[in-house]
Amino acid sequence: MHIKTSNQPELKLGIGDYTCNWGVHICGLYETEKERDEIIVGFLGEGDLNGDLQMYCPVEQTTETFKEKYYKAFPQCACHVDMPEHFSISSAKDLYHPNGIFSPIEMDKGLNEFFVESQKKGKRNIRATAEMVWALEAIPGIEHLMAYEARLNYFIPRKPWISICMYNVNKFSGATIMNVLQTHPYCISGGIITQNPYYILPDKWLAENAPQFLNAQSL
Repeated sequence: MHIKTSNQPELKLGIGDYTCNWGVHICGLYETEKERDEIIVGFLGEGDLNGDLQMYCPVEQTTETFKEKYYKAFPQCACHVDMPEHFSISSAKDLYHPNGIFSPIEMDKGLNEFFVESQKKGKRNIRATAEMVWALEAIPGIEHLMAYEARLNYFIPRKPWISICMYNVNKFSGATIMNVLQTHPYCISGGIITQNPYYILPDKWLAENAPQFLNAQSL
């Protein structure tokens, strides 16, 4: 089943029989480990089979646990997980708050640097996913997480990039999940992908909730 998410080329998501288009920001909502793994392993494995660059941040599971699951699901690609030309696996600290402070502006810069570096040898499609429970920690600046999520809707659509931000609905409050829905144009829940009726365009969301980031430079 195809869901038109942009005017960019199509890709196979690796989740059920869904296809969509590059340049899209999706939230993955899940309650169980099985639901989480079906999204992450299928999504990254499909990308690996097609030569995409996988960017992954494990939190609820260790990197080694993920690798074991990946090896079982995609034995033909098992060695790729340890090869930087195929996978970039980072801890939450290294990816989101390397200096001890979470900043949407610094995230813009870091992701753009990653993208520019990835394209130096020619166009490369990028699949990114992260388990977002790290954001439940008392990290300075974490109150700006949803401003970062909103700003990703400036960053991603212009690029051969797809992000799935994974939120465990058993661990996040209902208010947070509503903000997640407001900042992601598409949603995966119960294995079904839909256009999100709660989504608010970033200019409007930021103006109403985080105006200090509305006019800040976006890359």
